[in-house]
Amino acid sequence: MKRNLRFYFALMFARGTKLVLKLIGRKGTSMPGSWAIILCPDFIGRMPKPKKIIGITGTNGKTTVSNMIEDVLEDNGVSFMCNRAGTNVNTGIASALINNSKFFGKPKHDVAVFELDERSSPKLYPYMQPDMLLCTNIFRDSYKRNAHAEFILGILNKEIPKTTKLILNADDPLCCSIAPDNERVYYGIDHLSTDKNECDNIVNDMPVCPNCSGPLVHDVVRYHHIGRVHCENCGYRSPEPDYRASYVDEENGIMRVEKDGVANEYKLASTSNINIYNSLAAVAVLREAGLSDEQIQKSFEKMEITESRYSESMIGGKRVILHLTKAKNPIASSRVYEIVRNAPGKKSVIIFPYDYFDDRHSVENTAWFYDTDYEFLNDESIVQLIIGGNRHHDTYVRALLAGVPKEKIIHMQDECEASEVISDEADTVFVLHDVYTIRSANIIRDKLIAKEKEAAK
Repeated sequence: MKRNLRFYFALMFARGTKLVLKLIGRKGTSMPGSWAIILCPDFIGRMPKPKKIIGITGTNGKTTVSNMIEDVLEDNGVSFMCNRAGTNVNTGIASALINNSKFFGKPKHDVAVFELDERSSPKLYPYMQPDMLLCTNIFRDSYKRNAHAEFILGILNKEIPKTTKLILNADDPLCCSIAPDNERVYYGIDHLSTDKNECDNIVNDMPVCPNCSGPLVHDVVRYHHIGRVHCENCGYRSPEPDYRASYVDEENGIMRVEKDGVANEYKLASTSNINIYNSLAAVAVLREAGLSDEQIQKSFEKMEITESRYSESMIGGKRVILHLTKAKNPIASSRVYEIVRNAPGKKSVIIFPYDYFDDRHSVENTAWFYDTDYEFLNDESIVQLIIGGNRHHDTYVRALLAGVPKEKIIHMQDECEASEVISDEADTVFVLHDVYTIRSANIIRDKLIAKEKEAAK
């Protein structure tokens, strides 16, 4: 699209908005882009783009994978722009383009890495065609926006540009079916010690063959519908991965990846199933973007999980773990609950499964609780379940239905008071928070630290 007077007016107004926000001490990560799109609805289409655009989309893991890719590029001196500081919808992309451009809009960098919300595809892909697009997975998500996996799949199939090269999770049958005519490469995992024969999750979004709708046989089950599958009716089966994790040493945190018969090993920041997939996805994208194995390996040695998603400390002889658990996302929550169940020792678990924005503009729909595997919290190793927040009554009922003994459960309105009732029996305390409720998790940890200091006097 050509630039016109309306575009330049929107660009200058957005720059002025950014300056005002800076003067009053606000970050304004998406507001400049919001104004640009209000004033010029096709602003992203008219804005000059970097030579190469790498997009990361999917239900779960896209923020983590985006951060990993950006960390490796930065570590190797690659000049790029990204939307890490903003949102992953059209306003955040517009702000990122504005913030990383010269006065009249020419980009300062030749490469862009953008995390892209899958539901926002109709507002993004008509105006910006990624050269490469990674899809981490497709699951049901928030009931308010994208509760049905095939609904999201339909949006992606309709909107993804035909010229975009896809990098897809070979172990996700839904993900593999995206834009079947596009050029693609796959990544997948051969074997994990946690592999199952049957799905023990409530939700399986892919029970039938994507080709003939016949029964789909799951040869390997990782979680939900993730694994290796085949159809005895039409012969459909999971594609062979181009980037194959042929061996995962979970004890030492090492992953061996084979590509075209050549194997290389990479350090893992985390050995949970989802983070092994995230690391493998990042390797595939970086290799396809032209980085060498040596460059990626060197950077992966320094890789750590972002503290806002996972942090661990010792307080009063107890391990205190703060772990992100996305509210209104039954798959992401189930993954964390299973991690908690499988962790060693006796555990107290503090959960406040509400979204900050849902708390301000509450909805009555609590159906996602019943898609979430609260049954994982019904385990002998979990000696206490503390529930907080505005949904504490709803969550209490769900925990009881999952079989958690009533005497193990404490629930309260103010989750920050959980620090006062933690059982002495626990070796580890898990504090499970949403993206926007990490402040409460930090308050709980700070209160535990203050109690320990007081006891030491």
